[in-house]
This record gives sequence, structure tokens and C-alpha cells, in this order.
Amino acid sequence: MEILAYTFMQRALLASVIIGVVCAVIGTYVVLRGLSFIGAGIAHASFGGVALGFLLGVNPFLSAIIFCLLTAWGIGWTSAKGEIKEDTAIGIFFASTMALGVLFIGLMKAYNVDLFGYLFGSVLAVTEQDIWLSLTIGGAVLLTVVVLYKELKFVTFDQEMAAVEGLPATGLYFLLLSLMALTVVISIKVVGVILVSALLVIPPATAYQLSDDFNKMMLDSIVVGVGSAVVGLFLSYWLDVASGATIVLTATTLFFLAAILSPRRRMLRKRRLALIEEIRKAS
Repeated sequence: MEILAYTFMQRALLASVIIGVVCAVIGTYVVLRGLSFIGAGIAHASFGGVALGFLLGVNPFLSAIIFCLLTAWGIGWTSAKGEIKEDTAIGIFFASTMALGVLFIGLMKAYNVDLFGYLFGSVLAVTEQDIWLSLTIGGAVLLTVVVLYKELKFVTFDQEMAAVEGLPATGLYFLLLSLMALTVVISIKVVGVILVSALLVIPPATAYQLSDDFNKMMLDSIVVGVGSAVVGLFLSYWLDVASGATIVLTATTLFFLAAILSPRRRMLRKRRLALIEEIRKAS
């Protein structure tokens, strides 16, 4: 534990915990609502926002927030119009925002190492300003979830029924997309643009293997998310390997362990065997 004496490790650990919690909470809605592909699209769009920030000389966090929000709303609006399917809209924005990022890089006069740190993640390079931004934005995201917990849960499971019940279902859907965009932005410094969507999906997918209850699934997702982030951070330091990739691979390992030991899987197996036995008796 002597490595925690280093200031950069303290900041990295705090950032990992923040990201682990926020991604796990929002990821629960993402997985149950079937928005994983949108999360990947928004994550790659953030690269264009970061590149634009470096090109204009502004804080890449702020430019990425604007870029990701516009992308999320664009995907939601385009798919809501019903003229093209949601996956097609995601593919369009996915490719175009990455292309803009490459274009912005080409317009820069000099090579920027920090830009590619966002692409692959660099948790050990997290600054005090990054921590405060993550705390502020992450706190706002979590506060929104607490205030609108029931409404977001309702629209996650059945958006049409939520609209019938008088809830602003479309507005809540766009709010959820906005929360996803903000979560992606505060995560890219830790795990990178390429891997951030994995941190949104894997912890709640792991929790889904362990429980059918929404509240318990969210709590389990937080445990897996924070545990993966912290364990992955320490492993990356000790093994001297990429932190973002180690965090994601740690979460992936937990997912496969949960899948093997899943009560859901055992229950389905029992039902399948019981059905086979009934068919044999009937024949």
C-alpha cells in the first residue's frame, strides 16, 4: 500500500472510484434499455470533441461534453423520427464523429501526446482539475438519477407504457442519453475512448447474471464497477501495463466468473431439465 503515498496514485484511485460508481449506475439503465451500441457511438464521438478542444485551445472536457451531448441528441432525434433504424443512425454518427476527430488532428500544427492519452486512457495522468470536473459532473448525474429514479426505471422497461401513464417518456429518453454522454466524458481520461463503452456495459451485465431485482442489480453493478476499477488500477501499476485495458479485462474476468456461477443460469438449466423430463413422461 506504500504506492498510495504518491499523489498521482491517490488521484488515480479517486478517479477510478468515481468512474466505477457513475458508469455502474448509468450502465444499469443502458443494459436493460438495450442502449449498449449507443454508448459505443457516444464514446467514439467523444474523440472528436477532445480533438476539437485541443485544436481550439480549450478544455477538452468541455468540448467533449458539447460534442457528446449533440451526438446523443442527434442519434435520439434521428431514430425517433422513424425514417431510419436506430443502429443505422448510430453507425452514421459513429463514423462521422471519428472522421471529424481525424480531421481536427490533421489541422493541428504539432503532434499532441495528451490527445492520444484520451484515446487509450491514462488514469495515472489524471490532474486535480480532472478530479473536480469528474466529481461535479458525476455528482450531477447521480443526483439526477436519485431524483428521477422511478421515472427512469419506468421508461427503461416500457417507454410506451410510461407515455400512456402521462410521463414525458421522450424527454426522459433524451435525458438518459444525456446522462450517458456525460458519463462517457468523465470516463475517457481513465479508460480511454476505445474502452469506455465496455465500462458502461460489463459491470451491469455481470450484475444481471446475479440478480433479477433492479435495485440489487444496480448495487451489484456498483460493486463490480468499483472493484474492477480499483483492482485493475493496482494491477496495471504492479505489472507496468496500460491501466484502461487492465481495468476492462478485470471487469471481463468478473463477468465470466459470474456467468459460470450465475443463479439465473442454474435456474434456466433446472427448468430445461424439468421440461425435458415432462416431455419424456408424456411420450
